[in-house]
Amino acid sequence: MSDQPLSRRYFMQLGAAGAASAIASGAAAQDRRLDLPNRAIGRPAPQLGGPAELPDAEKVGIAVVGLGKLALGEVLPAFGQCRAAKLAAVVSGDPAKARRVAAQAGLPDDAIYSYESYDRMAQDRRIDVVYIILPNSLHADYTVRAFKAGKHVLCEKPMATTEADCRRMIAAAEAADRKLMIAYRCFFEPANLEAMRVMRSGTLGKIRSFSSDNGRPSSLSDPADQWRLDGPLSGGGALTDIGIYGINGARYLLGEEPVEVRAWAYTDKSDPRFAETEDAIHWQFRMASGVIVNGSTSFSYASTSRLQAVGEKGRLVMDPATNYRGIQLAVHEGGVERRPQTPAIDQFAREMDEMAMVVRRNRPIAATGEEGMQDVRLMLAILESVRQGGAAVRTDWGYKRAVDPVELADRKA
Repeated sequence: MSDQPLSRRYFMQLGAAGAASAIASGAAAQDRRLDLPNRAIGRPAPQLGGPAELPDAEKVGIAVVGLGKLALGEVLPAFGQCRAAKLAAVVSGDPAKARRVAAQAGLPDDAIYSYESYDRMAQDRRIDVVYIILPNSLHADYTVRAFKAGKHVLCEKPMATTEADCRRMIAAAEAADRKLMIAYRCFFEPANLEAMRVMRSGTLGKIRSFSSDNGRPSSLSDPADQWRLDGPLSGGGALTDIGIYGINGARYLLGEEPVEVRAWAYTDKSDPRFAETEDAIHWQFRMASGVIVNGSTSFSYASTSRLQAVGEKGRLVMDPATNYRGIQLAVHEGGVERRPQTPAIDQFAREMDEMAMVVRRNRPIAATGEEGMQDVRLMLAILESVRQGGAAVRTDWGYKRAVDPVELADRKA
């Protein structure tokens, strides 16, 4: 199966579970970290900001659902840096790969699940949390099934591809009395948290302009990009994959919500990559305070991850802003540039530890299901404006974040 070309027709024939399996198995051939040690080694994770190490018996067991590039390259190695979470199971449609990964991670055979046996996790007391790392359109179904199995859920962004699916996930969490957290790792990343503190401090003066650019080149030869370029599976191409960082970043740095959206797209339809999704999308948010946010995203330009806020007295620049590592923050005030020093951490380890503390200590959640739904609704508004040729779409539906990520982080410190 992993050698078979992946096309939209192929995904649709397989169905949801088969699609997840095909993507996971296809990514394995190119992944740089398939041969994982039992305990991941590498980047240090300083104590600052993370929980104290829990005894292994108290650590929260996480089942990783989907063994694609992100899971193999980032999430599974991150368990070696976790202090409150541990790998409890893997779920994959490729039995051979699942067995190989489980063996390398030190998991027993009965901790391997397929998409068909997924619901049997309800009887597995080793599993507290299910981490959904599947194509976007599959998030809702597997989240709901996890809640029915009595598990908590950490779900990759974007939360889902429709507002209805987001609401279904939130309702399922409430019905099961279980926790739902969306995997917004930048809510726990030190440079982003420091940027929030600068923005909240008022030292930049009244913010007059905000911009975000998030893009990278994509390739149909990369199995990890094939589903991202598939309209039904991704729900929106570059916008839902990396444009969401600029949308969420504008919201958490400015600390307010858009009341109106305008957007435009440029797509070269002769480029086979963009047969089903838009390529470059440019949008404007008019925020509640009146400040204008200019954002862009693309799957055809050079790798870019940049956020900038310009105020009356200074400006803040993050470049790169949301990468997995190497984030840079610069603050310009009074003609002087300063670069706050923040610790380098494994963002996925910190995120999973945060989910563990939500479960073990009932810690408040900043990345709630409602927070995830807000970004989905805004992305849908952007796409609607594109369809209307840049017409204004109202987004003042009264959303208010439950808790400020930096307030929560500083409360724990």
